This record gives sequence, C-alpha cells and structure tokens, in this order.
Amino acid sequence: MMLEHLPQPPAPPANPGLRWPRFTRSTLLQKRFNAVIPGGSHTYAKGDDQFPEGMAPYLVRGQGTHVWDVDGNQFVEFGAGLRSVTLGHAYAPVVQAAQRQLELGANFGRPALLELETAEEFLKFTGAGDMVKFAKNGSDVTSAAIKLARAYTGRDLVAVCQDHPFFSVDDWFMATTPVHAGIPAAVQKLSLGFRYNDLGSLEILLAQHPGQVACAIMEVEKDQPPLPGYLAGVQALCRREGVVLIFDEIITGFRWHNRGAQHCHGIRPDLSTFGKAMGNGFSLAALTGKRELMERGGLEHPHERVFLLSTTYGAETHALAVARAVMRVYQQEPVVERLYALGERLATGFNQAIAHQGLQAHLQLLGRPCCLTYATCDAAGQPSQALRALFLQETMRRGLICPSFITNYSMTNAIIDQTVDRLHEVVQIYRRALDEGVEKYLAGRPLKVVYRLYN
Repeated sequence: MMLEHLPQPPAPPANPGLRWPRFTRSTLLQKRFNAVIPGGSHTYAKGDDQFPEGMAPYLVRGQGTHVWDVDGNQFVEFGAGLRSVTLGHAYAPVVQAAQRQLELGANFGRPALLELETAEEFLKFTGAGDMVKFAKNGSDVTSAAIKLARAYTGRDLVAVCQDHPFFSVDDWFMATTPVHAGIPAAVQKLSLGFRYNDLGSLEILLAQHPGQVACAIMEVEKDQPPLPGYLAGVQALCRREGVVLIFDEIITGFRWHNRGAQHCHGIRPDLSTFGKAMGNGFSLAALTGKRELMERGGLEHPHERVFLLSTTYGAETHALAVARAVMRVYQQEPVVERLYALGERLATGFNQAIAHQGLQAHLQLLGRPCCLTYATCDAAGQPSQALRALFLQETMRRGLICPSFITNYSMTNAIIDQTVDRLHEVVQIYRRALDEGVEKYLAGRPLKVVYRLYN
C-alpha cells in the first residue's frame, strides 16, 4: 500500500519550507525484498516491522550525515549504521584507506603483515588486552569469548545480563529471548540471566550453581550508568567464584572513549569484544583479553586446543586498513569529545521540547550523550509501539531517520539545531496523540518488538 493511500494525520503548524517525502518506489520494492530475503532485511533491526507502514525507505547512498533513498528523499540519518558509523558515511580517509589496500589484494593464503600491524595498534589504542583476534561480526567475537571461557574454566553455564538487548545470533544468547525456535532445550538451559545494577542477582545465580558458571557477559553501560561500586563488585564476585568476566564493547568501544567504556569506569575485564565503530561501517570485530585466556586459541600452550575464530574473512586487508585509518583519526582529532558535545546539544534542545509539552513521563531520552536512545510511553506510562511508530512517522516526514539519536563526527551544530527545531514540531503532534488518541495521528500499524514468538 502506498503512503498516499493511507489515512493522513493532520499536518502540524510546520516549517513552510518542508515537503513531506513520498515513498512510492520504496513501497513497490518491498515485495521484491521480501520475496528473496527472509524478513526483507539482513538485519532484524532494519526490518519493515521496525518502521512506520509505508515509510520504510530503501537507501542508495550516504555522505557524511545524510542518506538518500530510491525515491530521491534526503534524510539526516541518526541510526548511524546501527551505531557503526561514528565518523560519517563515506568518510574520505576511511574510504581512501580501503581503496589503497584493495589494489594490493584483499585476502591471502598466509597472514599479511597488515594483520600484525593492526593488532599491535589495536592493543595499544584500546589497552583492553594482551592479545587480539579479528573477525567480521560482533556475534562472532562474543560467541568466541563464551567458548574460550568455557574451555578455560571447564564449566558449561553462562550468566547473561538480561537488561542488555543483544549479544549474539548464536544459540547461547538467542536461547534467552522469546525467539528461540530451533534451539535445543538442553542448550537453552545453559544460559542464565542476571540483572544490571543488581549485584545480588548475580551473587544468587552463582550461589545456586556453585562451580558451574564459566563466565558472566554484559555491556559495561547501556541506557543507565552503573551504580557506584557495581562494576567493581561484579569483578570481585567473578574473581572469587572463578568466573571469567566478559565486557561487550561492540557499541561502547570507540564511542564512550578511545579505550572503551571499561576505561571510563576503571574496570578491565578478563575478555572484551569490540566492533561497529572500529570499522566505521566496514565489517570488523575483535576479541581481546588476558594472555592466559587468549593463548588457549594459539599454538604455544600445553592445554587442550581451542578452535578459536578461524574465519576466512576475519583479516580481510581492506577492513584492517580501515581500522588503522579510524584509529589514526581518533588519535589526531577530538572525535569522542565531539560526539558528546553534539549529543549534549541535541539532548538539551529535545528535553526542552519535551518539558514544554509536559511529556517527561511519556517521551524520554536515555543513555550517554554520545549514544542516545529514547522511550515512548502511553498515557499510563507503559511502553507504546504505536507512539514509537508515530514518532518515527513524524520525524521521517521532516527528513530525519532516528530509531535512536546517535551522533557522528560529520555532524555540525547547525544540523543539530535544525533537528531540534523539527523535534519541537514532532513533540506537539505526540502531545495531541496522547490527549486525543494515537490512532487519529498514526497512518498505519504500530511497530513490533524484534523479540516476539510469532509475526
């Protein structure tokens, strides 16, 4: 169904220079996408059900802060490639590094010198470990960390933080979600949950399964900061019980700080995983950690061998060249500082708009300024997928793609200020929908949560 055939909510008293985008070609392409790609997307978070009906653009290019779709619509893109594009789309030094390396070959039958150079630079840059192995996806390296912890401890159980939404596509994590079809019941029993900022929940879990838990895996920080002493308490508890502590820095690494969120909080775990921003959108991830664990995947130890991250494409040379270019930019320029400053500017303006409409209990910004998300709640204060759809509908109408509010280094104060102006209009519509009923303003169905049993 084309957008123009859906009921159109009343237009706000809007900027007269804005023109509502049309999604005619994107709508026509939707069936073709779903006919050949299960779900119509290679990433569930990018799926049709995560965007308003009739407003799911298919993109053709990006430059800096902006993206363009098949209908010629231009958007400021705050999704940032699912938080992977920190410097900006098609960032020149990154693209040039990839191009230069591709002319020298992308993959060989023996390690390239570039693998050593990138590994040494990564370890020095992050300070997160003594050894490192590269792969292509965050799921690869988190699952490798789990395997390594199990081999090192001789234990099977995994403690997973329930308040952090995603760690891996593999069975050990998906077993903890409602989407566990195809995962044997015996495997499901091996993953146990604990709560963030609740040290007692982890302590009880370990007490209930003495000597059986191989590792605890968690993000250092998500939408809420750790309570004073919490992370140190987790580390002390893991050390006492012989549990390997794994920090997932796929999102926070290269965004919270050059050395990751673990550096911000002064806690170095046994193993860490990095990804996303280290390739500025190129596919690259890393597992790093203490030598005594990491060397179990090597050739110079007397223990049973761990087949750890043996991937054909894990060390593609153009991706490694990109990572070196990214680290160079971070070392020479104030990337992280700018991400924070832009996010703070946006948060200040957005929160003013929210407060002006009295929506503090119904529309909330969450997280650090460098990585902002938001919550949409109904009149009773409960999470609302319908209001989230409305928020996305109204922001996309105003040239913004913002499933979250992730800043990148290419953004300017002017872009942030223009975004805030448009958010003031969106918040007015949100207020009316809350008072008069969202169905009056939402053109189409609500969004759906990714983790659900049935479509």
